[in-house]
Amino acid sequence: MPATTWREVEVPPGAAGMRLDRFLARRFADQSRSFFVRGIRDGLVRDEHEHPFGPSHRVRTGETLRIYVPGVAPSAPPPAFPPILHDDGRIVAVDKPAGLLSHPSGTAFQWAVISLAKDRWPDERIDLVHRLDRDTSGVLVLTRDLEANRSLKHAVARGAVTKVYEAIVKGLVPWERAELAEPIGPERGPIRIRMAVRSDGLPAHTTVTVLARGESLSRVRCVLHTGRTHQIRVHLAHAGHPVLGDRLYGVPLPLALHVLDHGVDSAVIAAAGAPRHALHSSAIELPHPAGHHLRFSAPWPDDLARWWSDPARLPFDPPGP
Repeated sequence: MPATTWREVEVPPGAAGMRLDRFLARRFADQSRSFFVRGIRDGLVRDEHEHPFGPSHRVRTGETLRIYVPGVAPSAPPPAFPPILHDDGRIVAVDKPAGLLSHPSGTAFQWAVISLAKDRWPDERIDLVHRLDRDTSGVLVLTRDLEANRSLKHAVARGAVTKVYEAIVKGLVPWERAELAEPIGPERGPIRIRMAVRSDGLPAHTTVTVLARGESLSRVRCVLHTGRTHQIRVHLAHAGHPVLGDRLYGVPLPLALHVLDHGVDSAVIAAAGAPRHALHSSAIELPHPAGHHLRFSAPWPDDLARWWSDPARLPFDPPGP
């Protein structure tokens, strides 16, 4: 069978020794154990060599499961592979389009860069070096062997990887350059779907430079010095200039919660100012495991260029070309 018909799951350390049906029911919590028992008995859960498992199989740490069960496996053909910016056989950089996940999440199958890459290189060890939000476009880096991934993850941890983003933000930013260094942690309150600046948060540092100003929007470049969740979006919102189109940090909390419960509608888009957040991973510099340095860059996408040059199209101009 072609790789596009299965969903791949790797067993994490904490699940070692669990029965296969119990593990799958826990991993995909909105499906019952009996649902997976039927799929396993029908031969729809297999190992990486296409051998079907039995329901009583005990999963092992690092074991790869190929799931063909309808509702969990892919039900539609994959989108086009993102444009490749660099590929030397060990490190791959792609220009991820907005709307495509870096890594799948939840139970319902969604195509993501990692699954497309594993489909493209089925006999290799494919891993992400970092992630981009679904709405964020631009440079995304993967590796094609485990040693390269470990090397780059270590480089990220020691601050040897430079990530540069560009964004369109609301309002006219009054300064030319600023060092935003407020600590970041989960937003206080009973419902914590957002991160926030808070005194007891983790250290966070973003350098923001204004590139241009329009009538009511500004275009900025952001250099990350730390890697906190949603760091750029949190820092810019706290500074009073949320990213255009940000449905989490650029709208009041009730609207952000509305998205979780009811999805995105015209009221949310109108409040956010655009149909997706205008944030783009424009460049990454990193050390290659072989010792030399690499720099990848992705061009300013068509939709952001359109919105910047003609903001009257907003808020409902569709993203993409």
